[in-house]
Amino acid sequence: MAAKIASRIVRKVVTIDENRSALDAAILMTEEFIGSLVVTSKVGITGLFTERELMMRVVGQKKDPAEVTLKDVMIKELIKVSPDDSADHCLKLMKEHRCRHLLVFDGDEFSGIVSLRDIVAHMIDEKESLIKQLEEYITS
Repeated sequence: MAAKIASRIVRKVVTIDENRSALDAAILMTEEFIGSLVVTSKVGITGLFTERELMMRVVGQKKDPAEVTLKDVMIKELIKVSPDDSADHCLKLMKEHRCRHLLVFDGDEFSGIVSLRDIVAHMIDEKESLIKQLEEYITS
């Protein structure tokens, strides 16, 4: 049975209001050294803005980042997972939806975010643990 992703959830998530500009988001991502921001409004989480959206929907479209609001270029169809989901399930969703970040919800409550990097690290740790167990079994 595959381990749950709960231990890999980044719980300190940086958020930004949907009415802020793409330039504001880029500056915030640079300051925080992160690749994504959870976009919010008065009603809660409304989207996700990543480096990819900055390049594809703003710079690549020759739009002025200072003039573009996040609500116009953010990801609105959020891919959600549970802390109980496996890394394999998350990786499958990321591949299927061509994304690198998943929002984690425990029921209706937002728990955090997991990135492709988090999932890969989790899977490597699982494989290393399995190798160690097999080596101990073989040498005992």
